[in-house]
Amino acid sequence: MDWRPVLDQLLKDGERMWPWVHDVSLMLSGAIREGKAILFEGAQGTLLDIDHGTYPYVTSSNASIGGVCTGLGVPPGAINGVLGVAKAYTTRVGEGPLPTELSGESAERLREGGQEYGASTGRPRRCGWYDAVVVRYSARINGLDALALTKLDVLDGLQEVRICTGYRTPKGTLTEFPADLRALANAEPIYETLPGWEGATRGATRFSALPAGAQRYIRRLEEVSGVPCAIVSTGSDRTETIVRDDTVIQSWFSKQLA
Repeated sequence: MDWRPVLDQLLKDGERMWPWVHDVSLMLSGAIREGKAILFEGAQGTLLDIDHGTYPYVTSSNASIGGVCTGLGVPPGAINGVLGVAKAYTTRVGEGPLPTELSGESAERLREGGQEYGASTGRPRRCGWYDAVVVRYSARINGLDALALTKLDVLDGLQEVRICTGYRTPKGTLTEFPADLRALANAEPIYETLPGWEGATRGATRFSALPAGAQRYIRRLEEVSGVPCAIVSTGSDRTETIVRDDTVIQSWFSKQLA
């Protein structure tokens, strides 16, 4: 392979991109002083964090809230609100522990309903019931103020839904996420079972429009996770979203719209 054409192309690309190259920390510092709203979006999930994830099944950086500071040079005190994102069930791509993992028809039902395939590789995601132990851990690590609960509509039509509230291990019951990966690998989920709901949640834009069973499920998730569900996604379109009036996120929106 001749390296010279490749270098020429990269130099041209560099010239085109140069106007967007900045000292990010300095740029953000200026925006903060000017009182501008800044939205940071993290990639991947807390359990893939190199320090706080399920090592060695992790990525190479901080996927938790700490990545905002280490990756962008933003001081911790500048972060004044943290919204966690969790599906109404649990998924994982690739290897690593997944205590609530389902198999067979149940797993396929969630996978197809939620189109759980890797965006880049197309790999099927592993699917399981909602793991409140993991969400509580994520809430603690990230200091979550609220949750955005996604893909609620995927659970429509199920006879029952389950929530993992703890783990049964050879050394006893765990209600907090273990630091020892071996304990997690041998963990058996402790489930709480709720009835499913008739009717569809898809497209609902008000919490009161959800079936009673879906409302009950969300309220129970809030109780066992320790975090309010401020946003509920009921479909793949951005309009298919419930923003609840009685949560902290309304105050965030109000400040920006004022």
